[in-house]
Amino acid sequence: MKRIRIFITVITALTALMVCAKGPVVAPSYAWKVLPPLGIREPATIDTLLYNYYQLSIPAQVSPAYATTGNLGAAGENMIFMDRKPVGEFFFRDGLRAWLPSIDNHKFYNTRIPMTLLSYNTGGGKENSQERLKMIFSGNANKRLQIGANLDYLYSKGSYNYQAAKGLVWGLSGYYIGDRYEMQMFYNHWNILNKENGGITDDLYITDPAELQGGVSKIDAKTIPTRLTAAHSRVVGGELFLNNRYKVGYWHETHDSVFTDSVVAREYIPVSSFIWTLEYRNGRHHFLNTNTTEDADFWENRYLSLNGTDDRTSYWSLKNTFGISLLEGFNKYAKAGLSAFATHEIRKYTLQPDTIPTSGPDRPEGLTPYPYSSTVTPHVTQNLLWVGGQLTKHQGTLLNYEATARFGIIGPAAGEIDVDGNVSTRFRLFGDTVTIMAYGRFKNETPAYLLNNYVSNHFIWKNDFGKTRSFRVGGVLNIPHTRSRVNVGIENIQNYIYFNEKALPTQYGSNVQIFSASLEQNFKAGILNWNNRLILQTSTAESVIPLPKFTVYSNLFLLFKVARVLDVQFGIDCDYYTKYMAPGYQPATMTFYNQNEIKCGNYPLMNAYINMKLSKARFYVLFSHVNQGIIGDNNYFSMPHYPINPRRFQMGVSVDFNN
Repeated sequence: MKRIRIFITVITALTALMVCAKGPVVAPSYAWKVLPPLGIREPATIDTLLYNYYQLSIPAQVSPAYATTGNLGAAGENMIFMDRKPVGEFFFRDGLRAWLPSIDNHKFYNTRIPMTLLSYNTGGGKENSQERLKMIFSGNANKRLQIGANLDYLYSKGSYNYQAAKGLVWGLSGYYIGDRYEMQMFYNHWNILNKENGGITDDLYITDPAELQGGVSKIDAKTIPTRLTAAHSRVVGGELFLNNRYKVGYWHETHDSVFTDSVVAREYIPVSSFIWTLEYRNGRHHFLNTNTTEDADFWENRYLSLNGTDDRTSYWSLKNTFGISLLEGFNKYAKAGLSAFATHEIRKYTLQPDTIPTSGPDRPEGLTPYPYSSTVTPHVTQNLLWVGGQLTKHQGTLLNYEATARFGIIGPAAGEIDVDGNVSTRFRLFGDTVTIMAYGRFKNETPAYLLNNYVSNHFIWKNDFGKTRSFRVGGVLNIPHTRSRVNVGIENIQNYIYFNEKALPTQYGSNVQIFSASLEQNFKAGILNWNNRLILQTSTAESVIPLPKFTVYSNLFLLFKVARVLDVQFGIDCDYYTKYMAPGYQPATMTFYNQNEIKCGNYPLMNAYINMKLSKARFYVLFSHVNQGIIGDNNYFSMPHYPINPRRFQMGVSVDFNN
């Protein structure tokens, strides 16, 4: 009750501020994302809408099929293959992508007056409380210069023991867009700490607790024993992106129709530009387990220590891209933009120091025999060089396209090929604009260094994986009049790298084909709305790439106004996917591995909610997993031994302050 009172007080205060604030309320003009490496701007939406604000607190915000350890802010993997990103250079970060900023999701804002977007979300009780505070600030000094900042603090105790997550993300950004010179910059830093419980000791605590409790079917989630009690993972890192562009062109003057010597307007027309993009990334992973008994019971091997585990791995990368471009549209003959660029990157990895003899009498008794004749090099520096080109056409409506090709020539990148492109057209149908887009990508890519070389207390590997080749083609049809969007794609992958049942990376030498077809179909009848997303996906090698064949997200809601000022969205949504061999989770490496014993799925996850918006204030009330024990059986696992959070009450408020 105390939490509810505090929440109501916050809502009342913030709403009063919005209602009583003097001066005009001005929304941000527009926002965009930046596409590396040349800094092309892509339009983006501004997060001030009413719809589905509640999803900030549930897995649906990431994916309708999301394999997760359960807690908000914890590791997870998107099981919609076409939406999944490949393994990164520092794979410890991959499972946390949903909670971390990156160049892919960072937004730049153009605001006529300073804007502060502040939100607070909370839920659960004393033992399983969940808090999240987010802030976005954007202010334009003038129409050319902007500065921004962002903050995201998350703390969740978790519904089960030893599951707490704590994360702090902050960042700075800015841009300058002048006639000749343009600059776009952002820096983000994150520090994520997760307790690792290894899953519950027996799934019967969820599926049939009466069997373990002498006929008592009710159980407190916090009393369920877990396989680990003294382990945690910490991932710390940052990312700097700085894009500079100097444009060369001419001034176009418009003269008065009467007084020809009088200049009415003067506009700079860029013809070409010189580009420099700097990207810096770093990351540190620390896994600690102080319980030596659990260390021996949970993991098969101990290579470095019998007194618990203290693994550390770090990485940094410095990338410079230099390019020159001929810009689209500077005259009637320049129908497309053409760019050429070169990218140089330095990567450095520091692995866990391994000073213990690999064999002989000096190797401590009890340690697992070293699996290789020589140790893994603890410090490695790589130099890589690519050259590439880009062809774009963004102006006009009949035909737009974008194609980028990059070829590796030096270092581990030698022989790499990355060709990515799309083409789209628009036409009128049913009084609205219909869009058709075709896309394709071919990659011949060297595996990340850490997939070939890694040393820790429980895992050591030295691999010599070959390049992974993949080819993806597909098309998208968007019909706004019928509220329909269809996306069909197919991908062929050769030499796919995955983590096997022992949580070790392995390479599949044959081909794997993934077929995916998705339909987004929304219906509306008065205040009644029904939004749906249906996804069909198949894998020709389910032991290599296991996927749920059929996934559904459905959201049924009423949308109406109260007293002409309060917007209300009231409804219930549901995530559902068919059973499949869901991945297991290895806490020591924060990776998801294939297992062939337990299937997960065939369970509807339902949430009841109310979203409300008054002026610039948004707030929601959410009853997550409302169907627990009512609809569906008790087999609510998204991964083996990791149950979904039980039913809980959650709330959130967001206010857009225009200063």
